[in-house]
Amino acid sequence: MQMSVLISIIAFVFASALGFAVGFFIRKKLGESQLGSAEKTAERIIAEVEKKAEMLEKEAQLQAKDTLYQAKADFDKEVADKRAALQRLEKRLLQKEENIDKKVDTLDAKEIEINKKEGTLAEKEKWVVEQDKKYQELVAEEKARLEKIAHITSEEAKKLLMERMENEARHEAAKRIKGIEEELKEQAAKKAKEVISLAVQRYAGEYVMEKTVSLVNLPNEEMKGRIIGREGRNIRALEAATGVDLIIDDTPEAVILSGFNPVRREIARIALERLISDGRIHPARIEEIVVKVEQEVDTSIKEAGEQAAFDVGAHGVHPDLIKMVGKLKYRTSFAQNVYQHSLEVAFLCGIMASELNLNVKQARRAGLLHDIGKAADHEVEGVHATIGADLAKKYGESEEVVNAIAAHHDETDPNNILAVLLQAADALSGARPGARREMLETYVKRLEDLEMIANSFSGVEKSYAIQAGREVRIIVQNEKISDEEALMLSKDIARKIEKELNYPGQIKVTVIRETRAVEYAK
Repeated sequence: MQMSVLISIIAFVFASALGFAVGFFIRKKLGESQLGSAEKTAERIIAEVEKKAEMLEKEAQLQAKDTLYQAKADFDKEVADKRAALQRLEKRLLQKEENIDKKVDTLDAKEIEINKKEGTLAEKEKWVVEQDKKYQELVAEEKARLEKIAHITSEEAKKLLMERMENEARHEAAKRIKGIEEELKEQAAKKAKEVISLAVQRYAGEYVMEKTVSLVNLPNEEMKGRIIGREGRNIRALEAATGVDLIIDDTPEAVILSGFNPVRREIARIALERLISDGRIHPARIEEIVVKVEQEVDTSIKEAGEQAAFDVGAHGVHPDLIKMVGKLKYRTSFAQNVYQHSLEVAFLCGIMASELNLNVKQARRAGLLHDIGKAADHEVEGVHATIGADLAKKYGESEEVVNAIAAHHDETDPNNILAVLLQAADALSGARPGARREMLETYVKRLEDLEMIANSFSGVEKSYAIQAGREVRIIVQNEKISDEEALMLSKDIARKIEKELNYPGQIKVTVIRETRAVEYAK
């Protein structure tokens, strides 16, 4: 407040001095001639300055009052807050003091109770010590009596007991280990069967009826002479260009192409069909058509290999391996197309790998490439598994894939689980019903024999071989076969099947006897 008043006074004095200085300066400058006018101007200026000084003083006073009022309000608020805080603190302290008093009273009561319990425990401890002393004396007496009766010391008895317990423990452990091993073997066999059966169920393969000899149909018998040509020049040119033998015999309207290389045989078949449709058959035309067909077949082989790699998800396969996979399209094994067989093995391998939480892409890759040796076994000596493994290693395949290819026919010992999976998938693809012509015929014959054995018994109405020959269901005539006889019939049929048929695994015989009671409500 005082500072604001002092500032106002200083401002007033300064303004007055300034006005006086300005008036003196004006009077001096204007001179005597303008003295009257200057004095009026100076008076006016002085009046304005005094008025401004008065206004500044009032504003300073008002500002000082506002500042004083605000400071007083802040001070009063701060005092009130501190007073309230002190009151709350005082209240909390009083509550804590009351709680402490209560706890002290509780602790005093507990201390008295504990002192009583300590006295009681001391008495009980004394009694326990006395009883323990009596017990030790009794044990010593009994021990001496037992040693006297058994004629051995306690140490000898302890040693004998430990040896007996050790032997029993070893025997029990051996039994437990044997049981665990048998259980693990059963579980492993069951799990393996589940994985294989699931893979077979999830993959629907086609029946393969490929032919190993190429046959070209002719529009008429005159075409045979045109194919042979004058003095046999056309047939010689075709055989020289394609590398296959043309067999023209008495077969009506047909020419047989014979050659160990299926790709060459396919080129010869397509070229001959085009020459027949074109009608211009001469050595120059033959060479031209064969060259074009060779290019088309090479493109087809590459596209087939790329499509197979895409279907199984095998990325980054070397182009030469891709081409070999495409060549398998023209190879057959027991009338089964090797290209389709490779795709089938890849999918089966991937399904089993997914069930075992293994690398599915690697399993499919190994399945696709496992028979690539068959695409080169005409040019290289050796078994196709070894040739395929060498090719896979040459073109940068992983060690697991190389070993799986080499070991899928047991030429090499498998060193990883992928090789075992590939063996199982290869066996499944080749042995499933309908995969190969010989296997299909054997399979159908076994089913027929199974139903024939069941139908040979008296009282059998119908029989059905199901589940790929692993079960036969027999429906009997209820008026001829009783429930007890149905049981004996199932045993007799099972024994006859065991005696007369050769089959893998086991065959379940199910005899069904149905009794119907029919009445009509009228």
